[in-house]
Amino acid sequence: MRDYPESVAFLGQWGRFQQVVFFLLCATIVPNGFGAFNLVFLTDVPRHHCALPDVNLTEDWRDSIIPVQVVNGNQQLSRCSRFRLDVVRNLSAQGLVPGRDVNLTDLEQEGCVDGWSYSRDVYQSTIVSEFDLVCSEQWKLTFTSTVFFVGVLLGSFFSGQLSDRFGRKPVLFATMAVQMLFTFIQVFSTSWVMFTVLLFINGLGQISNFVAALVLGTEILTGHVRVLYSSMGACLSFTLGYMMLPIFAFLLRDWTSLLLALSLPCLAFLPLWWFIPESPRWLLSQGRVEEAERIVRTAAKWNKVQAPLVIFEEAGLERKLQRLRPGEDQEHQNHNPPPLPGDPLASPRFSTCTGYYGLSFNTSQLHADPYMSCFISAAVEVPAYISGWLVLRYFPRRPSICCSFLLEAVSLFLIQLVPQTLTNLSIALEMLAKYFITVTFSMMFAYIAELYPTLLRNTAVGICSTAGRLGNCIAPYLVTLNTYLLHLPYIVIGSLGIVAAFAALFIPETFGRPLPETMQQMHQRERMKCPCVTGKQTPIPVELLDSPL
Repeated sequence: MRDYPESVAFLGQWGRFQQVVFFLLCATIVPNGFGAFNLVFLTDVPRHHCALPDVNLTEDWRDSIIPVQVVNGNQQLSRCSRFRLDVVRNLSAQGLVPGRDVNLTDLEQEGCVDGWSYSRDVYQSTIVSEFDLVCSEQWKLTFTSTVFFVGVLLGSFFSGQLSDRFGRKPVLFATMAVQMLFTFIQVFSTSWVMFTVLLFINGLGQISNFVAALVLGTEILTGHVRVLYSSMGACLSFTLGYMMLPIFAFLLRDWTSLLLALSLPCLAFLPLWWFIPESPRWLLSQGRVEEAERIVRTAAKWNKVQAPLVIFEEAGLERKLQRLRPGEDQEHQNHNPPPLPGDPLASPRFSTCTGYYGLSFNTSQLHADPYMSCFISAAVEVPAYISGWLVLRYFPRRPSICCSFLLEAVSLFLIQLVPQTLTNLSIALEMLAKYFITVTFSMMFAYIAELYPTLLRNTAVGICSTAGRLGNCIAPYLVTLNTYLLHLPYIVIGSLGIVAAFAALFIPETFGRPLPETMQQMHQRERMKCPCVTGKQTPIPVELLDSPL
């Protein structure tokens, strides 16, 4: 049986059909960029202090009722306490002056029983100021981010299996609709609990449509265009949305307006249903040869080339034979399931997501302006994804991923050696680490899609993404470790990178080989020797030498 790329070689690699699929799928990925990181602004904590009721106090006492604390060597007003109002009111009525007649350190303090007053110099409102998620309630902020990523984890897991069962296209648009709808409904949240529940459901669609779009494009496109899409096209589209987020947040500065701006434009993506086709590879794996041929013939018309009379005749015959004697593939499926979180591939994915999201959510450390911080963190990804595409284009996957993990770890470990006075050098090293982990991030998506056969590709990508999303769930807590030791987050992320680099040595190489269509082809690849361990070149089967890759 001919491989799929060979069967559709008459289409070429970059005709009108491929261009439409490439750019439309990239467009569907853009909302994931601002959807994945909008919590950076929604949960940011504005400057605040205890609110004061309208009571009769002198100007001196009104200015002094909030205690001054020293935090990291700097003096600032207390965020969670004030001097007891009844005592201050009596002292004010007696005409005593704070600091001259009264020693403020001797006064008793109380909590913010009348609520908080929030600064509006950066934000008009966030969910923090909306639901008072400060002081004793501040734990809810990290928990909110974790709930979102738990939704992303479950969505990645189940959407992969649904996509392999019902098709890539239905899952892509269903998860896009979930993300758009529940982002919009969040605007009407009346409590933190309601917001968090809706955020969880939103997370079910977030990234799931990214995975579906990634797999759909990987299966439709062939040759170097497939590598270009899966590494740079999809990832740069994500980064474009990421870079748009701080611009929207800067212009709007209100959490409800920001959510509306991020949800309503997604309505424009729904008509793309009539322009984005289903994966012919997936249709062939389901025995739906006529539908696959119909899509390819439409592509031939768009590309203005002549399609052969029969495109997938051998594929259809082979599929019928497999239905009559399914034992071989079924045996492979039973004894060799997709990777689980304990497998070698899951460890690099976990480390990649932990490092990527941990460093991304740590953007408040970069610049005094949170909008500029977020934009810098996003902009670093542009050269990183371009580098990832070049590496995938010209170098083997396995040693490239190992090297990028190690360089990320070295950059993070070096931060500990930088004096606190050289903050710009620390920022540069952190952005260098973000660059290398982003390169790894882009390569991992393409690598996973290349490893597994069509029947299980979306499930495998979903399960590996699930392992990665476990890293997402701990990333918000990982950032807070700097309260115990300043460089502890960097130590943890760097150590995970070293472990992942070692685990990546055990993953089969895919460079220069076509996508596997069956479990048998995948396991033939697994039996090849590891060149990074033996020092010998990995043998390539003769039937793969004429691959378009």
